[in-house]
Amino acid sequence: MLKFRASFQRLALRLAVPFAPQAVAKTAATTAASQPEIASGSAMIVDLNTNKVIYSNHPDLVRPIASITKLMTAMVVLDARLPLDEILKVDISQTPEMKGVYSRVRLNSEISRKNMLLLALMSSENRAAASLAHYYPGGYNAFIKAMNAKAKALGMTHTRFVEPTGLSIHNVSTARDLTKLLIATKQYPLIGQLSTTREDMATFSHPAYTLPFRNTNHLVYRDNWNIQLTKTGFTNAAGHCLVMRTVINNKPVALVVMDAFGKYTHFADASRLRTWIETGKVMPVPAAALSYKKQKAAQMAAASASAGAQTAQND
Repeated sequence: MLKFRASFQRLALRLAVPFAPQAVAKTAATTAASQPEIASGSAMIVDLNTNKVIYSNHPDLVRPIASITKLMTAMVVLDARLPLDEILKVDISQTPEMKGVYSRVRLNSEISRKNMLLLALMSSENRAAASLAHYYPGGYNAFIKAMNAKAKALGMTHTRFVEPTGLSIHNVSTARDLTKLLIATKQYPLIGQLSTTREDMATFSHPAYTLPFRNTNHLVYRDNWNIQLTKTGFTNAAGHCLVMRTVINNKPVALVVMDAFGKYTHFADASRLRTWIETGKVMPVPAAALSYKKQKAAQMAAASASAGAQTAQND
């Protein structure tokens, strides 16, 4: 445990130091000038061979993370070493955020814990994630406590979880913290396998029915991407989010983009950053995406100022 903590302390120090890709810059000044604009509100890319930062943009901005939450949900489930072939009922009774949220998965139908993990990771199925927390030793509240304890152990100092799906705006993190989460997932090969599955058929019982599911990350269908692990997320508050362990410029990297505008903008940002790292070429960002980014930044600044004024009144 001491070695584990020490390794993450070293990691935290390395993540604080930016690293410029050779294809882009010869000096730190050149790197700062040529670092590309992206549509996402915050981002970070880390070289997993060296743990050095290749790219960062507002990496410590605390934002809702939507269904990126489900990576931590899966890690906590696997840490508990529960039988993956155990059959679980679909139960969302302890997740109030699920009220009124549509799903094709029928309540009280049954499927294995492993398939619950598959649906949560591959297709971001909220009822699967909620059910996994419901069947945790000690119950739902113990599961949420374990999520936050895990985040603390990984050095995710600006991360907080209140439920297992990502529907709550109070599940928050930063690009830097999510990079630490991605690095930790290297110890969970099953998460990589399930999260990168392109599509599958899920067969439920009681009642018996079968549903097709597809991966929410469109990049897993492209042969020019080598993705070892991924998760997408979206809510109105979080915007479109994407995290991946992938290969860029023949190096394994952790990639995080958060709060992007548009259904495909987070994927486009990943491609822009990859192009920049591999060729030095800066790709343009659509005006609508940049406008959204500026509006969101202004809203956050106004909210922060309002909160500061309220604190001053209360002192």
